[in-house]
Amino acid sequence: MRRRRASLIAIVTIASALASVASAQTLRTDPLTIYAAASLSEVLRGFDPAQGYSFAASNTLETQIRNGAPADIFASAAALNTQRLFRERLVEKPITFTSNRLVLIVPKSNPAGIRSVYDLKRKPVKLVIAGRAVPVGTYTRTVLRKLGLTSALSKVVSQESDVKAVTGKVALGQADAGFVYATDARPAGDRVSVIRIPAKGQPRIRYEIAVVSGSSNKTRARAWIKTLLSVRGQAALKRYGFLPLPKAPS
Repeated sequence: MRRRRASLIAIVTIASALASVASAQTLRTDPLTIYAAASLSEVLRGFDPAQGYSFAASNTLETQIRNGAPADIFASAAALNTQRLFRERLVEKPITFTSNRLVLIVPKSNPAGIRSVYDLKRKPVKLVIAGRAVPVGTYTRTVLRKLGLTSALSKVVSQESDVKAVTGKVALGQADAGFVYATDARPAGDRVSVIRIPAKGQPRIRYEIAVVSGSSNKTRARAWIKTLLSVRGQAALKRYGFLPLPKAPS
């Protein structure tokens, strides 16, 4: 009887140990849930396809995280979104991890004959931009203000929810021009032409990333961010057209 009881205890102990190992392995292989700006969709999928991504406008993702969405990491195209969540203690301290620049894109056929960003003021064009709350929409308005082109806002025919929507409308010929990140113009290169924006008109674009405070995978999330900041991660960002970490203003 005692021998049988000992055998049962041994079996239960082994089964429990195996279950613990299986559980640990599952935890190690479960993908992180990364909420990231739409402009990061190509580079992050290319950099680490094993993770789970939700791509949208940074302001939309900020709202979702504030409402309790189960994200482990938030990567934003603007510091404003991560910093607001940080002040509310909904994310850990954000880190700047890359930069970008804005360009003006036109359809390959260029029906409006746009050759310069200043043509937006001189010609009757149909302009598409992102909404004011979307980072690329805010950056667009900064460009127009810096270049003395705010009157071009009267030619806006639609305001889109994210940069991919702006790119798509121009690529389909539904608008004469649109402001997007240089990294979003690249994948659409066979359907659009790029017009550079003068350096004096470029906004200071900072992408920030942070671990979400409600994450149950904080250790892995911090390690993933560290990898993105490493030489390998920065090289991946560069391959997709992103810019090096911006220097702090003096």
